[in-house]
Amino acid sequence: MHIHLKNVFLQEYIAHMGKNKFYVVWRGRETGVFATWELCKRQVHGFEGAQYKSFDTEKEAQLAFQQPFITQIIRKKIVAKPINAKQHGGVPLQDSLAVDAACSGNPGDMEYRGVYVQTGQEVFRKGVYSNATNNIGEFLALVHGLAFLKQHNSSIPIYSDSVNAIKWVEKKQCKTKLVKTKNNEEVFELIARAEKWLQENTYITPILKWETDVWGEIPADFGRK
Repeated sequence: MHIHLKNVFLQEYIAHMGKNKFYVVWRGRETGVFATWELCKRQVHGFEGAQYKSFDTEKEAQLAFQQPFITQIIRKKIVAKPINAKQHGGVPLQDSLAVDAACSGNPGDMEYRGVYVQTGQEVFRKGVYSNATNNIGEFLALVHGLAFLKQHNSSIPIYSDSVNAIKWVEKKQCKTKLVKTKNNEEVFELIARAEKWLQENTYITPILKWETDVWGEIPADFGRK
């Protein structure tokens, strides 16, 4: 009986060990892949804005650590047909990406970014670019978001509060009236790359209008108004 119980305990121990997870810390006191929760907890417990996630195998954890934290949050899924906010009770979809731009002056210094709506996590941020406009920034942000989601095999909806940017993307052309100068050559290079991407790629990501009057400022807003 003693030997039998010992074998049972040994089997349970082996089974438990086989279920050990690996933990990736993207933001914490130390970052990296940790073999136990206790080691992970030391890095993230009480650490403001900690970013971490568990994985079943060390290989999965190592691969995940090489990618931005946000790619582990965004759900990979295929949307069969376009959707709109009205189909969801008139509220913004949380599992979505929001993009926006900010410009000091018109033209002026411009930057843009993308934010995952559900968590407020910043996915990407570009700029500052000289002698640009807000409309250009909105256009570039939207194309960047589409390319980002396609790269990560995700077709979650993307929100923009810019009617112009949405139309320009649909037309696959940035119809800015801004004059090209030496100071904004980089901006026009980005526009050319964005237009080229739109012409050469297809996507099924629904592009939705963020209803600012109802929902408030878009989550990707820079808060400088």
